[in-house]
Amino acid sequence: MRIDHYDDFDWQGLLDSIGADIAPLLTHGEVANYIPALAAVDPESFAMAFVNLRGETFTTGRASTPFSIQSISKVFALILALELEGEALWDRVGREPSGTAFNSIVQLEEDHGVPRNPLINAGAIVVTDSIVGHCGESTAIARLLAFIRKAANSLGPRIDMKVAESEEAYGDRNRALAYFMKSFGILKEDVPIVLKAYFQQCAIAMSTVDLARAGLFLANGGTDPATGLELTTKTRTDRLNAIMMMCGHYDMSGDFAFSVGLPGKSGVGGGILAIIPQVGSVAVWSPRLNQAGNSLAGTQALQWFSERSQVTLF
Repeated sequence: MRIDHYDDFDWQGLLDSIGADIAPLLTHGEVANYIPALAAVDPESFAMAFVNLRGETFTTGRASTPFSIQSISKVFALILALELEGEALWDRVGREPSGTAFNSIVQLEEDHGVPRNPLINAGAIVVTDSIVGHCGESTAIARLLAFIRKAANSLGPRIDMKVAESEEAYGDRNRALAYFMKSFGILKEDVPIVLKAYFQQCAIAMSTVDLARAGLFLANGGTDPATGLELTTKTRTDRLNAIMMMCGHYDMSGDFAFSVGLPGKSGVGGGILAIIPQVGSVAVWSPRLNQAGNSLAGTQALQWFSERSQVTLF
């Protein structure tokens, strides 16, 4: 698959058609209400943005409105942690699909405290632990935010402290996960410090346009095609895309791979980032979620995007 194959493709027309067709689905599903700050968003918001390797941007809906990317931040945190720690990180977190909810504690005891993959909450907490260990308590989140801003080529991404405070106030399940892993020696840093960084990481807010732009290096072998900056290696990019394909949508990852056919990562804020290798990056936002915690309308929008453009990998 190459970008020149899509020289004459009408990307804007595609997004416009999806924006029109998706309207009846925007009342389906439920907004995440276990984090009160997330429940306050307009539940029928919708936005979609596609950025190709030439840097051309196409949008529909409220694409410039910031929203809480939540677990999509795990993608960028994983890249940063691998840059800091290298392959030794995989000694503390697996690479297998979980088949359970994103905040499940069930598998941790069976697996002696080692999370199945870095995109469920337990695994992401280990990744954050790595960043804190290498960067220190005071600069860990600043380092991650700087990385995301560099990838997005924008100062727009920021930490929504209201969401972070809400995450911390209602984060008992994540505390349980963290202390359980600490008891097995999987977490190395102090749990309260790691969780403070993790809650702020999940509270990063950015627009759909910035999110699509931030994922562009993952479509181009680790290098930003517009700036020429190498944000990571091609090998790590390929491996991360594989992990997103297998694990990016929790216990509906297989269904997403089947229906959309692209590496992707969802967040309970209603966002999804999907990567089309050698073509571009697409992001969608719709706050109402399906039973697995993925954007209901967003998933359907990406399925239409994949089908109508034929960018599916399969």
